[in-house]
Amino acid sequence: MTSLQDVRDRMGDCKACPLWEGRTNLVFGVGNPYARVMFIGEGPGKNEDLQGEPFVGAAGKFLNELLDIAGLRREDVYIANILKCRPPGNRDPQPGEIAACTPWLREQIKVIHPEYLVTLGNFATKFVLKTERGITSLHGQVMTTGPFTVMPMFHPAAAIYDQSKKDLLRDDFRKLGLLLDEKYPRHQVEESR
Repeated sequence: MTSLQDVRDRMGDCKACPLWEGRTNLVFGVGNPYARVMFIGEGPGKNEDLQGEPFVGAAGKFLNELLDIAGLRREDVYIANILKCRPPGNRDPQPGEIAACTPWLREQIKVIHPEYLVTLGNFATKFVLKTERGITSLHGQVMTTGPFTVMPMFHPAAAIYDQSKKDLLRDDFRKLGLLLDEKYPRHQVEESR
């Protein structure tokens, strides 16, 4: 059986697109390899590139607050990005970069096989749902693709720059918590820890 470490080992010092030339660290992903919930963001920012871990900057701090709203902890979930290397100046991912990097993301999803995929932002949402619809019209909806329940949400960084999105994100994470509670009430999860 393939593990996340097997996938990371095969990825090696990936040079599938030009982004490798500017990276400090490849940002593979982090979290519980048996997670029920997997979060997928866009790409690493400056802090993520420096530390080699997704969502460690300001957006990561806000994500931690949002996870708490849903009754989750970072160690309960798996967090990855569409891109594994930082785009220059945190610009949007380009189609060629997405095409080069997403086979690794597909492998991560296959190994973890979460019940829920939470897409953070436009690029993750469009990739996972194979849609051109934007996150503004899709956020907070519960959808299905293949064996996965998918819940698109705004990227936490978007809420840092646009305060009006903070309450929307908090509401979407409350909804995620309720969705998770329907299947596995929190008190049952707590007793099993």
